[in-house]
Amino acid sequence: MEKATVRDVDVAGKTVLVRADLNVPMKNGVVGDATRITESLPTVRYLLSKGATVVLMSHLGRPDGERLPGASLAPVAERMAKELGVGVALIDPIDTPESVARVRALPRGSVAMLENVRFWPGETKNAPAFAEALSRYGDVFVNDAFGASHRAHASVSGVAAHLPAYAGFLVEKELAAFDKVLASPDRPFVAIVGGSKVSDKILVLESLIAKVDALIVGGGMAYTFLAAMGTPIGKSKVELDKLDLARALLDKAKARNVAVHLPVDHVCADAFSETAATQVAATVPDGWMGLDIGPATIARFTEVIAGARTVLWNGPVGVFEMKPFAEGTRRVAEACAASTGTTIIGGGDSAAAVNLFGVAARMSHVSTGGGASLELLEGKVLPGVACLRARG
Repeated sequence: MEKATVRDVDVAGKTVLVRADLNVPMKNGVVGDATRITESLPTVRYLLSKGATVVLMSHLGRPDGERLPGASLAPVAERMAKELGVGVALIDPIDTPESVARVRALPRGSVAMLENVRFWPGETKNAPAFAEALSRYGDVFVNDAFGASHRAHASVSGVAAHLPAYAGFLVEKELAAFDKVLASPDRPFVAIVGGSKVSDKILVLESLIAKVDALIVGGGMAYTFLAAMGTPIGKSKVELDKLDLARALLDKAKARNVAVHLPVDHVCADAFSETAATQVAATVPDGWMGLDIGPATIARFTEVIAGARTVLWNGPVGVFEMKPFAEGTRRVAEACAASTGTTIIGGGDSAAAVNLFGVAARMSHVSTGGGASLELLEGKVLPGVACLRARG
């Protein structure tokens, strides 16, 4: 069902409460990476251009209902003011009539930011009273926090019980990208699934096997599949309680004629360390662990990616944070960037990888939400999306 967006509501003269994802990395009390701030700007600027007053709310970190000094949104409000070229008033506390009155007294076209919503325990509990308190700040609610949309929290979905709720431009863009790739992908459709654990991606794998033409499996989770097939994996990471599940997934793929590509060689290490001894081997020797895909696997994976019309990537294929084990993920990132088809990067570590290797701008879409994108790929409905009005 298509969701109504900020374009579908007249906001002139109204105060719009916007849930943004401003959970940015902080370094010595200042914003370390402003990507999430800049991603929120199109919606904020649009609302201001239409004569609205904007009240932003977000979380920062996981303060769990406590007021942690390093988790204040004050530096974020400063950076937002700099980006917008207007003052941004930080509102604290956020659950009092006095604070609401302060915001309501602001001149039209002003921007305010509520202090970290997770300083209040009612946020993560989706407490009705806290959601109602937040809703008093606005006449209209806009969710533009895709990265938090899988959370049934007061500021994400709770306020929608009290205000007409619409999607911001970032949420609209994310939903359109995933809807295209999952509902009507150009074929061949190839999914690359990595990361450390099969257990983290069970539902994703089951969902994708029903949709893709080929599945590339890398990262630590590949060793559970290889072990399930009887391939020696040395002391590589393996989920022994998931071997039967891995076999069942391989059987499902075979029954659906989905080609599954697993590593055929490995960069092995004698310890989980950047300074460990390494070797390339077709099978992981005893006492060693596989921490990246080897050159033959890189060649195979990149060939499959090159032949795809749609590529969806979720999870690195090696321990790319360590330089000796980054080559596989780098080459996969470059292969996706070189693709002439649609390339969707599913947030989290994959997004970090394409940014690290300087190819993010060459992808069709890089998601801002790791957990949210995972749940979309699993076929789940996100609370922060379900609460929005339908278009038409």
